[in-house]
Amino acid sequence: MSREPPTLEEQRLPRHVAVVMDGNGRWARQRHKARALGHRAGVSAARRIVRACHSHKVEVLTLFAFSQENWQRPPLEVRLLMELFVRTLGREIDSLHQNRVRIRFIGDHSDFPESLRELMRNAEFRTAANDGLVLVVAAGYGGQWDIAQAARKLCAEGLDLSPANIESRLVTADLPHPDLLIRTGGEKRISNFLLWQLAYSELYFSDVLWPDFDAAELERALHWYAGRERRFGRVPESA
Repeated sequence: MSREPPTLEEQRLPRHVAVVMDGNGRWARQRHKARALGHRAGVSAARRIVRACHSHKVEVLTLFAFSQENWQRPPLEVRLLMELFVRTLGREIDSLHQNRVRIRFIGDHSDFPESLRELMRNAEFRTAANDGLVLVVAAGYGGQWDIAQAARKLCAEGLDLSPANIESRLVTADLPHPDLLIRTGGEKRISNFLLWQLAYSELYFSDVLWPDFDAAELERALHWYAGRERRFGRVPESA
């Protein structure tokens, strides 16, 4: 009798999954809806993926929620995104906390409304002792900004810009690097996301628009990852 294919629990799973959530606007446009509705649908997709990663015991999930380049979008869209961010955080924090999720926000938040920054600080403080999934929300984040801020800190401290020193000053210094990057929406680029940290990540590009990305699509990505041979510059085992 042929053996059933291994379940995800029997396969090698990534410790850290990072996601570029792309396609909200196109999803809305295909339905002749306002872009804001696409962003709301994207929140529902994020909720599904947080639950799925929690179920699969992924240690860290990093979601690219708002890039530094997103400030260049129309002011009305930016304002609606900020309002959606506030509503979502206020609505989801109780459930996340009850499920032992620890929330982290990374990025330059200096231009965010103070009300949002206060919510972010409170969410981090409230969930700091949780021992479940670490949910990292990259907001106002850019990979180039992250490396530059690390370099500035080292210069101020009189330390050299060695790779180890830069690594220690990145905003994710206490987290493992992503094992798997998922980008939805059919685009095949990393868009200034975790540039340093993605050096040896496996890159999975999905044509599915983010609002349609669900647990089944995540499992496809995890199965794909399980079949990869990660060598980190070494000679393959079969050579």
